[in-house]
Formats: sequence, structure tokens, C-alpha cells
Amino acid sequence: MKKYKNKPMKKKAVILAIMLSLVVKAQENKDFLNESYGEFNTRMDWFGKAKYGMFIHFGLSSQLGGFWKEKPIDHYSEWIQANADITPQEYAMLTHTFNPIDFDADFIAETAKKAGMNYLVITTKHHEGFCLWNSKYTNFDVGSTPFKRDILAELSEACRKQGIKFGTYYSIIDWHHPSQERNIDGHDAWTRWGLIRMKTGRKTEYVEYVKNQLKELIENYNPDLLWFDGGWTEWWGTETGSQVYNYVRNIKPNIIINDRLQNTQKRDYGTPEQSHPEDKPEDRYWEACYTMNESWGFKKGDDNWKTPKDIYEKLKDINQKGGNLLLNIGPDGDGKVPEKSIEIILKVGKMLK
Repeated sequence: MKKYKNKPMKKKAVILAIMLSLVVKAQENKDFLNESYGEFNTRMDWFGKAKYGMFIHFGLSSQLGGFWKEKPIDHYSEWIQANADITPQEYAMLTHTFNPIDFDADFIAETAKKAGMNYLVITTKHHEGFCLWNSKYTNFDVGSTPFKRDILAELSEACRKQGIKFGTYYSIIDWHHPSQERNIDGHDAWTRWGLIRMKTGRKTEYVEYVKNQLKELIENYNPDLLWFDGGWTEWWGTETGSQVYNYVRNIKPNIIINDRLQNTQKRDYGTPEQSHPEDKPEDRYWEACYTMNESWGFKKGDDNWKTPKDIYEKLKDINQKGGNLLLNIGPDGDGKVPEKSIEIILKVGKMLK
């Protein structure tokens, strides 16, 4: 009798479970590309008020400091693999010496707060392809180095303590992933590596890799913002960028994403680099990112520092035109932030007060 009486109950439970799974599936496939103007502004509210943030370029290249085999390499230090034309196999050997034991997340977040910054963005995967977290989808990550700490967990927690927003930078091009190859028709670092080729038939595999890693970042570190770069190649395209945008927003609907994922002015905010508009952009959230010296990543002998007054004036001008300033620091291979950059941003912080 008990079994007979429970049958209708079990049937109802099954129906309820099916209905619930359909609702969840519908939510997972929501089209966030067409959110209302009101929803968009509500989501972007904190960003519009943030005004000032810290950019951190850090990765395998940081330990080289702009030198390869004892020779200085010109241009941005984080592009050293491209600028010195280093094969992925040889470059990967740097994982054996990556051990930034002096990286201090609390100090960095506290410094950002003292300097008047309201959010922070760190390069979790730059063009070199090295992941600053222990990813399930690659061995080319911090988990395969002598350094076993979780930098992103430390930094995310430190930002929460200071009441500042946490953001993660992710490069679309990847000089290490087997789906891509150096452009043999290139004649310089940009055309060989910046315009890296996608191997025939492997784009779907790579897009899935990107999605899996973005899901890891969101679920493990709960970033408020995703800062994409490298979406300029022909093989990526706005359509693929829009697909990944929707995927990310379905995982975390209130996350903010910069415009370099889709290479379009539509979502979510503009990112001029090393410059900013002369006139105030109309009806557009935006952020200008600047270095404090010549390079984004740590580079030995890079002493052409902007003065606190220079930065203060840039910040003031950018804010008056409705934008944010994302100002970069580049820790060295040991994880230490150059003293000069700390000195400069703290002086700017005093000027703001």
C-alpha cells in the first residue's frame, strides 16, 4: 500500500524536477546582448563611480625583466617572447624558475586603497599563455612551477578586505596553446606573433578552452570585471566574441566586460591605451589605461617615470570627461612592486585628498 500511495508523489517530483531543469536551462541561455538600458546602467553603476584603478602586469616574463640570454630586448617586456622570437617550447622552460615568493597581495591591495584606487585588474593570462592560477585545462600554469601559492585567491581576498573591486585580465590570443602557430609570413614581432595564426580546424577546440578557463576564473575567484585583450585577430571576430560574452554573462550576470572581447563599441566600456579622448565621449562608459614608465611588465632600467603631477593631471582630465584611469604597476620576478611606482601612486593619493 505504501508503494502504491507514493507513486503519484514520485510522479509529481519527477515533473517538478523536469520543469526546474527547463527553467535553469532557459536562464543559462539568456541573451544578455539585448539587455535593457536600465539593466545596463544598474550593472555599470559601480564602474562609473570608480574613477581610478590599478592594473597589474605579471607573469612568466616578469622574471626576465626585458632581457633574453643576457641581451636587452626592445619594446614592452611582456612581449619579450614575440620581440626576441622565442619558440613556445623554449619559453615554457621559464616555468622551472618562476617562484615569486615576495608577492604580497595584502600590501598591493592596501597600497591601491591608500592611493585612492577603487578597483584592481591583474593579468591572469597574458599573450604568452601562462596561467596565473592552477587550471584544470593546461599544465602551462602556476601549478607547474616551484611556486605553489594561489596568487589570485590571495589578491581577490585582499581586495575584498579593502573594499575594492577585483578584476581579471585574459588574453584571447595564446602563444602557447597548440591550436595556434607563429605566422611564418610575418616580418616583425607584431605580424608574426600579434597576428598569430589559428591552425585549420582547431578554433572550436580553442573557444571551448577559453570558455572553460573563464568559468574557472569566475567560479574560483568571483571577479567583478573581466578585462579582455588580443581579440584583434581575423580568426576571432565579433561573432565569436559575442558568443563568449553571452556565455560569461550567463555564468555571472552582473559581471562587467570590456570592449576588446567583441571589438565593438557596444559592450560594456571602451579601453583606449596610452592615450585618451580630447573631448568627452557621449553616452559611453570608458577607461584609459596607462603605464607609469615605458613598459607594462617589469623591465630593468626602465626609469622614465611619470611624475605624480603628470598622473594627477591625467586622472583629473579623464574623470572630467567621464572616464576612469587604470594605472599600471609591474612586479618583478620575485613578486616585488618597484619602490618608485609605490612612491608615485602614494603621492598621487595624497594629492587627491
